[in-house]
Order: sequence, then C-alpha cells, then structure tokens
Amino acid sequence: MIQRLHRDQVVRGDPGRIWEFFASPYNLDTLTPASLSFRILGEVAPRMYPGQMIEYRVGVLPGVTTRWLTEITHVREGSFFVDEQRIGPYRLWHHEHHFTSIPEGGGVRMVDLVTYEVGWGPLGDLLHALWIRRQLKAIFDFRTRRIEELFP
Repeated sequence: MIQRLHRDQVVRGDPGRIWEFFASPYNLDTLTPASLSFRILGEVAPRMYPGQMIEYRVGVLPGVTTRWLTEITHVREGSFFVDEQRIGPYRLWHHEHHFTSIPEGGGVRMVDLVTYEVGWGPLGDLLHALWIRRQLKAIFDFRTRRIEELFP
C-alpha cells in the first residue's frame, strides 16, 4: 500500500545558508539518528546535482544494516530537490524537499513530502502498521529537533 509522510517546519536563519546546508550530502549524517548507523559509501560530490547517485549503509534493525542507493532526480536551486531510492529497503521511496523563504528575515518554511511503499504485500502492510510508521516518525522527529538546534 502506498504511504505518505508530510512534515512542515519553519527554519530560522538566512535562506541561502539554510539551502547550502541541505545541498551538501555530507550533512545527511548530522540529521540521522546515531542508532541507524548511517554511513555514506564511496566518493560523493560536496554539493548535490540532478543525476547524483549517493550510496550509503543504514541500519534497519539493531545490528542489521542494508545498502541504500538514492538518486537526486531534481534540483531547483534554493527552492526544492527530490531524492528517489534506486536500491534499498522500500519498494518505493520518493522524497520531495521544498524550501520557501519567509519574508523579512523570517527564515525558510521547509516541507518534506515522502511517498513510499514498503512492499512485501500484506506482511509489509502489517510491518508498517506495527513498526515502520513509528520508526519513520521517530527519524523525522529527530531531524526536526536537530534542525532546531542547528538553526536556533
């Protein structure tokens, strides 16, 4: 079953500085809970671009990691980017990141729209209901708190 996750957050600070932070794949580690054992594999350009492939390892269960390959499919400088899973734990993962400047130094309204499907038929739906939905919420809650710390 197709699932959707929506997050909306106001990030205080200079919109250009905020965009620069999110435009670097190396900052993914900063926004990911340590419990996920996130690690970028191989060489990655310091700034994202359309067509960029980023491979990393991420924990799916305690002590169990999996390979995840994402492609940055769209980038509109200062406004949005999209990453899509090519290899990984989901049947479908399409993550839109939107950035809208708030006038007069108010920062940026950042919206995440994730469309995903676990796969595995009814078993995947059950796993989503029992565990995966809560896991994703916890990851995005962590990310929200980290962004608030980085851009107070």
